[in-house]
Amino acid sequence: MNSIQISLTAKNYADALVQVGRDNVLSYDDILKNIESVKEICDSSKELSEVLINPAVSDETKFSIIDEVFKKDINEKIIDFLKVLIEKKRFTEFNGIVEAYKNELDMINNIQRVSVTSAVPLNDDMKQRIIAKLQNRLQKNVTADWLLDKEIIGGLVVKINDDVIDSSLKNKLENLSKNLI
Repeated sequence: MNSIQISLTAKNYADALVQVGRDNVLSYDDILKNIESVKEICDSSKELSEVLINPAVSDETKFSIIDEVFKKDINEKIIDFLKVLIEKKRFTEFNGIVEAYKNELDMINNIQRVSVTSAVPLNDDMKQRIIAKLQNRLQKNVTADWLLDKEIIGGLVVKINDDVIDSSLKNKLENLSKNLI
């Protein structure tokens, strides 16, 4: 699960991308693949990212760079979207827009992302049982990130958005010691 801060501006631009999907201009998945490709390319080239956010570089130069770099693999509607971000001086929001768009897609598809931390690796059967219980409780399709942390000693720590369900042995021992003192 990502911890990128998502601004209101990023949410608004992500909503615009969702509307493109609703209008059947591009499918939701095609939009996601395109913006993730752009993000991957920008993340792998610090120079490209710096040029695209540099106020000293003209918009026309940035547009040419976007055309040159992305024209082959990225849909023209997404290229136009990138140019709007450049024009409005909002390209710095791009990573937040990608995350906000993923969040919107999760809501549309009734998906809840969770992180599950255990002290030991869980087998596939245990993972499926945990997911089934979470899906039943949340009434959503659950996608889990599985993490290991030997310090919790045993049990699980499940993080759902900002909520944490801590059934770890470490937490129980800490609570017991607080009650004894």
